[in-house]
Amino acid sequence: MIALGVGFFFVHRAKNAAEARLADATSNETMEAPAVSVFTVTPSAGTQSLKLPGETAAWNETAIYARVNGYVAKWFADIGDNVTAGQTLALIDTPELDAELLAAKAKLNASIAQVAVKQARADFAITTDQRWRESPRGVVSDQERESKKAGSAEAIAELNSAHAQVMLQQADVDRLTALTQFKEVKAPFDGTIVQRQIDLGNLVAAGSTANTTSLYRLSEDSPMRIYVFAPQSAAPQLKPGTTAVITSTDQPGLRLNGKVARTARAINPVSRTIRIEIDVPNTDRSLVPGMYVQTDFELTGGAPIQIPAAALLYRSGGPQVAVVEPTGAVSFRDVAIASDDGNVVSIGSGLSIGDKVALNLSSQIAAGAKVRANSDDTKSASVQKPVH
Repeated sequence: MIALGVGFFFVHRAKNAAEARLADATSNETMEAPAVSVFTVTPSAGTQSLKLPGETAAWNETAIYARVNGYVAKWFADIGDNVTAGQTLALIDTPELDAELLAAKAKLNASIAQVAVKQARADFAITTDQRWRESPRGVVSDQERESKKAGSAEAIAELNSAHAQVMLQQADVDRLTALTQFKEVKAPFDGTIVQRQIDLGNLVAAGSTANTTSLYRLSEDSPMRIYVFAPQSAAPQLKPGTTAVITSTDQPGLRLNGKVARTARAINPVSRTIRIEIDVPNTDRSLVPGMYVQTDFELTGGAPIQIPAAALLYRSGGPQVAVVEPTGAVSFRDVAIASDDGNVVSIGSGLSIGDKVALNLSSQIAAGAKVRANSDDTKSASVQKPVH
């Protein structure tokens, strides 16, 4: 029993000593300032990479409608075919138009015959009037002279009317003849057929109303337009002439160089974005209309201070950064974001060169709390641009 009591005493003493050592270690860790990664603000290189999604669009695109009523006799171009300007895409049979043209030609011939009749009558009336005017007074009465003169004027008027009728009939023939040229549906420019909505025997109606269907849709895809909607903050830097690189996740080998050709020069009040158009060559037709692409811009003249996105804190008062003061205390500063590409944030105001900002700061660290910079993660160089 004495041995058992002595053993229990020594075990209990050892356990109390271990608990005391653990409490001392915990107290020391609590009193020690937490380690944080910091980034030292240095002047930026003056350039910034901006990556935005874009959508491809055809240089020209149009729906081709029938200009005459009829039915499809033949079609020669199908979807995916490359066609040239003036190439015949389809033929339309137009029996009604053909009948109208024949009738118009017959009316024209009748009007021409009437001109010949009116011309003969006018010549006779003019001759009669001249003969009566040259007759001696007393042989014919003045009333008869006036009657012949009026008959001559009437014959000339009828002749002029007949000539006008011929011109009217000729215009109708010319109109119908011009319409017959639209029996051949032709491509207005070089491009690719992206839709064909006709087949043999289909009835087609002239015009492009809500009740008519287009025959083809033609797209010109070389060169190509890229539509990009850029944030308002980047609008001043995205001017015509700014270079851009076009890539696609669906085509890893795709890399096209283009330039900003034009901008909307107005901010969309709903999305607060500006529409940018980039022109790129597409000789190998690697791009097709409607594709989703990535556009990389190299912007210059931006904010002089850039920090990693991990330094930003979004709170109720707006964006902030945690600055580690020389004393080791943390202070929170309000900042104005000039631009943000997801990895790097340009700061318009709120920071100065040389400030040390904390990265991925814990929400449990309050203003005035002491921290120590993790020397292994301290950064003193400029923000590196992301590599795409």
